[in-house]
Amino acid sequence: MTTPAPETRIVDDWRVACDGGEGALGHPRVWLQIPHEHGWVECPYCDAKLIHKDFEGKVA
Repeated sequence: MTTPAPETRIVDDWRVACDGGEGALGHPRVWLQIPHEHGWVECPYCDAKLIHKDFEGKVA
């Protein structure tokens, strides 16, 4: 049995919010800061990878 891959989202801002989506099935809203040197951050609740648009295609 395999686990589905976490969601990857391309975002416009360096400071982003994640609530897991899905309304009541999500998680508490958290604000995350994308480091300028990496260009991405992972949500500690749902493991979604949030990639800044300047790093699209450069992050594995």
